[in-house]
Amino acid sequence: MNYNNKKFKVVQNADNGQTSKETIFTYKQKGAILTSEYKGGQIVKGHLIGLVDEYGNIEMRYHQVNLKGELMTGICYSKPEIAANGKITLYENWTWTSGDKTSGTSVLEEV
Repeated sequence: MNYNNKKFKVVQNADNGQTSKETIFTYKQKGAILTSEYKGGQIVKGHLIGLVDEYGNIEMRYHQVNLKGELMTGICYSKPEIAANGKITLYENWTWTSGDKTSGTSVLEEV
């Protein structure tokens, strides 16, 4: 699976997450290396870097600045599913490595 030039939006997130339906991720991929810039909603600017395995699963690290001016960091594991329309849905499990260090889940859909 290749995520290069695909865009995703958040359709579901845990209460302790900061991304929302206004947050748009633009993915770039070269080989197994995935990067993204994202913004929207509470996020002023964010970046992620990750590795994509042979099944399209992503292991990533992210950092972002929110509207409060806080620098937040975390780790995330995403599992893809191809919808009937051919679009990718990502099911994510993440943990903050800053702040309260809690965990949560989110769902992103390709736009």
